[in-house]
Amino acid sequence: MDVKQMYEKKLCSAQEAVSIVKSGDWVDYGWCSGHPRVLDEALAARYEELHDVKLRGGVCLWRPAVFDVPDPAEHFIWNSWHMSGVERKHIATGACFYAPIRYSELPRYYRDHIIGNDVLMIQVTEMDEHGYFNLGPNPSHLMAAAENSKKIIVEVNKNLPRCYGGFEESLHISQVDMIVEGRDDPMAELASAAATDIDMKVAEYITAQIPDGACIQLGIGGMPNAVGKLIAASDLKDLGVHTEMYVDAFVEMTESGRVTGMKKSIDKGRQCFAFAAGTQKMYDFLNENPKVMAAPVNYTNDIRVLSSIDNFMSINNAVEVDLFGQISSESSGTAHISGAGGQLDFVLGAYLSRGGKSFICCSSTFKTKDGQVKSRIVPTLKAGSIVTDTRANTHMLVTEYGLVDVKGMTTWQKAEAIISIAHPDFRDELIKEAEKMHIWKKSNKR
Repeated sequence: MDVKQMYEKKLCSAQEAVSIVKSGDWVDYGWCSGHPRVLDEALAARYEELHDVKLRGGVCLWRPAVFDVPDPAEHFIWNSWHMSGVERKHIATGACFYAPIRYSELPRYYRDHIIGNDVLMIQVTEMDEHGYFNLGPNPSHLMAAAENSKKIIVEVNKNLPRCYGGFEESLHISQVDMIVEGRDDPMAELASAAATDIDMKVAEYITAQIPDGACIQLGIGGMPNAVGKLIAASDLKDLGVHTEMYVDAFVEMTESGRVTGMKKSIDKGRQCFAFAAGTQKMYDFLNENPKVMAAPVNYTNDIRVLSSIDNFMSINNAVEVDLFGQISSESSGTAHISGAGGQLDFVLGAYLSRGGKSFICCSSTFKTKDGQVKSRIVPTLKAGSIVTDTRANTHMLVTEYGLVDVKGMTTWQKAEAIISIAHPDFRDELIKEAEKMHIWKKSNKR
């Protein structure tokens, strides 16, 4: 049977496809812009007859239909590998939970720890002449999930960009049980917030540390995006890209001539990523572009891979930094925000890279809902805050007040360095707290 005949045999409606889901099943939605749409709506429509269906996904770019059924905790429990704002708001319903992970290990969780699914349903591109459905901008861990799912349903979306890769970026029709042709929804866009003056100041400190030929990783958010904008406007040459998440800043850096990838020690000339989310311009850039390489996350985030790339520059955000150098990037106290993602992998990998540097950046202050100004640099992390990067792993910290390298420092040296980049209004208070904790040397500058 040729692939076209196989396609016709497996083609069905969304309602037929989701009819295989039973109460108590584990159903994997895939990842980010590859979450199903018509299948999700069809599954939500069955809510009255389904109970305790456990869903897996992550980085939701829109609100799944299963979130909006009556009493969602009774019917559909969402389990996120990494939360977006959409998922975070759903926590209060009792139907949404975070699964703590080290993102680089996620494929292994499926393969070696028997995290199987009863059903996997994901968006894919149209089938090519060889019978392959491309996973679009979301290879991440999806091949591992497919290998460990009892049934695989693909939802075809002609608007999903076809992303070239090296491996594990496509599913063959022989692996698929059911095919649903979607509505060809436009790609869900994720626009970065406009860079503030503080973002740009932080970006200046970081960009000054980047040499020609460096390889760049950017996290999500205004500050990493600002770094990308400054790089695009700089005279840096022959930069490379190896990142977890591909964002619009990389397109801007490429179009300005900063990125060639020709100095990379691996994947020369190609921009490597595990998943991508951004504007339509970015998705158009990724589509059938041989400059880019969509790869599984156990490759993109592997410390051994990162350390093999010379002058690897990792740039990520923090929610809170304490005077011991501990970084919290995924929660504020017990209030969950996002997830561990690959930040620790990139912090470790960049430091192991020859000439590599890891930057954790944040604004020195933030405003609460009632307008109070609070310091992001605190004596100790808020009770319940998750330590994303330990004090021994932190390399360079950056706020709008400066950049400090805290590797190898004693506790009193770290406290002094970190306080030096805090907002001036909070420094005296931080010094007093450091003294109480016995991490302040009396001869330190005040």
